[in-house]
Amino acid sequence: MNFWKDLRQTLLEYYELFVDVLPRLVLATLVLILVLFLAGRFKRALHTRLGRTMDDPLLVNFLSQILKVCMIIFGLLLFLSIVGLSGAASGLLAGAGVGAFIIGFAFKDIGENFLAGIIMALDRPFRIGDVVEIGGKTGKIIGLTLRDTHLKTFDGKDVYIPNGMIVRNPIVNQTIDGYLRQDFSVRLATDSDIEKAIQIVRDTLRGIPGVLGDDRAPNIFISEYHPSGMTLVVQYWFNTNDPTVSGLTLKTEAIRHVVAALRAAAFHLPADVREVKVVEGNLGA
Repeated sequence: MNFWKDLRQTLLEYYELFVDVLPRLVLATLVLILVLFLAGRFKRALHTRLGRTMDDPLLVNFLSQILKVCMIIFGLLLFLSIVGLSGAASGLLAGAGVGAFIIGFAFKDIGENFLAGIIMALDRPFRIGDVVEIGGKTGKIIGLTLRDTHLKTFDGKDVYIPNGMIVRNPIVNQTIDGYLRQDFSVRLATDSDIEKAIQIVRDTLRGIPGVLGDDRAPNIFISEYHPSGMTLVVQYWFNTNDPTVSGLTLKTEAIRHVVAALRAAAFHLPADVREVKVVEGNLGA
């Protein structure tokens, strides 16, 4: 009989506690929902405002994400305080030192990627659209998050590289100044008029849209000489920020026009010749 009486008393106490906490729980939930809503709105507002004053979309996106994360953390602490767990919230803040050590040890990779993302957002070794080589992967930068960097390779693959790995390894940015050099080679016969060939190539490149001139004018020179022919190297620059210019298309057009111009000028373009010597004899002797 005492068991049922004690059980009834315990359930009654829990019910009274629930009734007492319910209004605060509802209020805390509404406040948390409001904070989450405002976090999204403030993130978009900050993104829009910074986008008007800053020319780096990568940094704009990253700072907007930081603001949203900070507001979410604030909302969670406010939720605990309204519910009546202010002691838990204070404990979280007071134990931040020990907690940071434990969590940092358990999630050191996540923390490393987060800090690396902040470093890259401030240092800005690349921008959205830059062509970079990171860890053996080459492609265009699509975005930067708190954890990783999104890279789009030229064969259509999406590569997500942890920010910590990027900070620890060299970054080759091929387009940070907006210019990229391409080159190709052409074989000429040994009796060719080199000066005339170089002039023809230079005049041909000058007429191809997208090939730069002035201080980034094409460079043409002989790199190798063999009895079977000479190798003429052609180097030229183009502007990677020009949306009308494609590097692969430009290289195709440059090779096609240069070869056509040399052939039209009666230059002989020999193929590579390999000499194979066959030694006969009694191998078993």
